[in-house]
Amino acid sequence: MKSETMGYRIHKRRKELKLSQVSLSKAVGVSNVAISQWERDETSPRGDALLNLAEALQCSAEYLVNGGDVDHNIEFRKERTQKGMYPVISWVSAGQWSEAIEAYPIMAVDRWYGTTEECHASSFWLDVKGDSMTSPVGLSIPEGMAILVDPEAAPDNGKLVVAKLVNDNEATFKKLVIDSGRRFLKPLNPQYPMIEINGNCQIIGVVVDAKITNLP
Repeated sequence: MKSETMGYRIHKRRKELKLSQVSLSKAVGVSNVAISQWERDETSPRGDALLNLAEALQCSAEYLVNGGDVDHNIEFRKERTQKGMYPVISWVSAGQWSEAIEAYPIMAVDRWYGTTEECHASSFWLDVKGDSMTSPVGLSIPEGMAILVDPEAAPDNGKLVVAKLVNDNEATFKKLVIDSGRRFLKPLNPQYPMIEINGNCQIIGVVVDAKITNLP
């Protein structure tokens, strides 16, 4: 029996609906070459392409990504507010975002989360680690939550960002503070110090969504 990969499920649903790769590609708004690559697990659909594919195949994006019983996963996009599905990657991969054309191998991604927020196709989720963004009052994003990072969003003053300091391998999650031309990474936890980042830091992306995934 063939392994139940994402490509296998795409191929299986297309055959069940008696669709050709060409007709499916037109429904999704991509080339038939893209459909062929998806079915061979060479690449994977992301963002709007994933939602369009799920709608064309009359199943949910969750079924295509994670498998399960297709009959229990039929949810059309027009009936939901979800905007897209994005991969969960490691903090090391996030830190390498600008150092490679593809910071993470798409086939190595085993978790995808949806969002109701508008964001770019290059966005990704990270699992929050540690307590530096846990606040006793106000906004708090503790360990056990996941954050959605948009690398193409503008890192304005006061935004929550994922950044990489030049001497660190992993990215870090903090609030960006700009004061009199100086820039700082500020933890939400007052027990941690602010870090000045003029010239020694790269902003990987802006946090546009957060969700509880595994709180203790």
